[in-house]
Amino acid sequence: MILLDTHTFLWWTDNAKELPVTARRAIERERLKGEIAISAISVWEVGKLVAKDRLKLRVDIDTWLDDVIAIPFLRVIPIDAFIAKTSVFLPNWSHKDPADRFIVATALRFGVSLVTGDSTIRAYKQVRTIW
Repeated sequence: MILLDTHTFLWWTDNAKELPVTARRAIERERLKGEIAISAISVWEVGKLVAKDRLKLRVDIDTWLDDVIAIPFLRVIPIDAFIAKTSVFLPNWSHKDPADRFIVATALRFGVSLVTGDSTIRAYKQVRTIW
């Protein structure tokens, strides 16, 4: 299993050119094994972006979420107590985005690599990243 950051998930589902070949290949390898994951906070993040008119989806948000949930090899990981606690106590964390705290904590909770283009997350040595 690998975990996709919010922008990675959106680019991957849109087949966007912004997603590097290395990330695309890693996602495809894991998809063939059976499981790709996103944090539930990514759904929240997409909703916030849509509500603020900073993101336009091809469909309404409810249809988008139904489509996401219907992806057979995708696991939406809920925020549990461990993830919530870990997100607060990330050592040497300087990133400003609170959603990224939850995403990094999720990767740590499951011991998986995080596919992200976020340079601050990629520089964070406590989590393995792919890009």
